[in-house]
Amino acid sequence: MKRITLLLLTVISALQLIAQPTDMKPGNTTANVHIYGKLVDSQAKPVSDASVMLLESKKDISSGKVKDVLLKGTSTKKNGEFSFENIPLNGLLKLSITAVGFQPVEQTVSLINEPGQATSSDKDMGTIIMTTQAVELQNLTVKSSTPSMKLDIDKKVFNVEKNIVSAGGTAVDVMKNVPSVNVDIDGNVSLRNSSPQILVDGRPTTLTLEQIPADAIESVEVMTNPSAKFDASGGGAGILNIVLKKNKNTKKPL
Repeated sequence: MKRITLLLLTVISALQLIAQPTDMKPGNTTANVHIYGKLVDSQAKPVSDASVMLLESKKDISSGKVKDVLLKGTSTKKNGEFSFENIPLNGLLKLSITAVGFQPVEQTVSLINEPGQATSSDKDMGTIIMTTQAVELQNLTVKSSTPSMKLDIDKKVFNVEKNIVSAGGTAVDVMKNVPSVNVDIDGNVSLRNSSPQILVDGRPTTLTLEQIPADAIESVEVMTNPSAKFDASGGGAGILNIVLKKNKNTKKPL
């Protein structure tokens, strides 16, 4: 009877040992770990909203190559802290950290549980310092172009400076390309079926259109309803104001 009782006590003790929680056994590889840390810059200020990823190496079945696979990911809080819960204790992991304006950081996380050592439920990565990433901007060239037509309150301005059609010609050739201006075969210009007043840089001129080189003209202003400062002697037709390029002088013929 004593032998049967002793045998029963031995079996019960063995069953209790087997029923212990797996994360309390030394050398267990299925325990869960809490990984945490903090990010700061070179001035010890917290780095918030940084991307923190925990990667594990796995072998790709199709290619046979070892790849880093995302295990968990998170972002740092306002105080720069990050935390990962319930991470399996299964060897080496990689901590990958990226933040705007800082150089990326990678650290190895060792979760190897040596035989005979008690399993730790916390893994403190400590304070990780992020280095500022200096970015040198390349040279930036800004190009702008003058629109071919611009509408003002009392006039329409037509830019003819880059008009290839009238290059090498006279102001008559320029007028042929200005909308709302008509030029007949004799070179006579009309606006709204009447002869307009011709101005050069806002002043009356004795020059004819054939005496003004096309490459000296920058723009043509068409004023169908000229303001009071202009002498609208052209009747109801309006005014054509020829604006010359700067440093370009149109000389009167001798």
